Amino acid sequence: MESSSMLDHFAEELRLARASGGMSQAALAEALSYSGALVAKVETSERRPSLDFARRCDAVFGADGRFERIQRRISRETVVPWFRDWAGIEQEATALRTFEPVCVPGLLQTEGYARALLAGGGLFAADEIEQHVTTRLDRQVMLTRNRPPLFTAVIDEHVLHRRVGGPEVMREQVLHLVKLGSTLPRVRIQVVPLAAGAYVGLGGPFVLATSPQAEDLVYLAGQRHGQVIDRTDYVRQMVEVWESIRGEALSQQQSLELMAEVAETWT
Repeated sequence: MESSSMLDHFAEELRLARASGGMSQAALAEALSYSGALVAKVETSERRPSLDFARRCDAVFGADGRFERIQRRISRETVVPWFRDWAGIEQEATALRTFEPVCVPGLLQTEGYARALLAGGGLFAADEIEQHVTTRLDRQVMLTRNRPPLFTAVIDEHVLHRRVGGPEVMREQVLHLVKLGSTLPRVRIQVVPLAAGAYVGLGGPFVLATSPQAEDLVYLAGQRHGQVIDRTDYVRQMVEVWESIRGEALSQQQSLELMAEVAETWT
């Protein structure tokens, strides 16, 4: 069976178990200690249930491991339908670790930089560009909300020197990184210096997200879409890659100083 049918199967079993138990979605959410919104999304096959979610369903309904068995069959499939899922994961995450060798990570982009980046390839119409810019800026609110995730970004020094939009845009963007890194206590920005030479990060960008249930997921951004991978062995490898990359990076303080210096070259 392919993943979508197992996903639908889980959703159907959950709806049936809840109905036969006479429970509302809200009551089930409370019993599971998950949000009502997440329960609703699992019941409509919009979100895949985590292993923890499945085990809690088994406990609440006395289902003897049935939900866990279905969940494990969904998880053998690698790829989740992309950004709709990722957008939710990103907003719920307690920690985000992002590595970007090519451009400034979306959550740290200024409006001018985001617009220049999206306009660069001539792929999008003007109204599409504005829509993407708005979406990207809306996502950033999470960094300044009441309980923001711990957000760690490691970028390659090349990112600071790659001309996107022009000198004014670049100066504003690099100063924006300095400001975020020095004023938001839960945002850390570190730079891998040019002197590092060849290192494992040249394999490409990725994000590690830690869910409220302490499960790690990997997001790989593609040209037009991305994929979320939660296979344990793959996630473990990417955590090792992340640790290796961070080992090449300057400290937070050194990184802020380097970024402030580079900003002055963009005049």
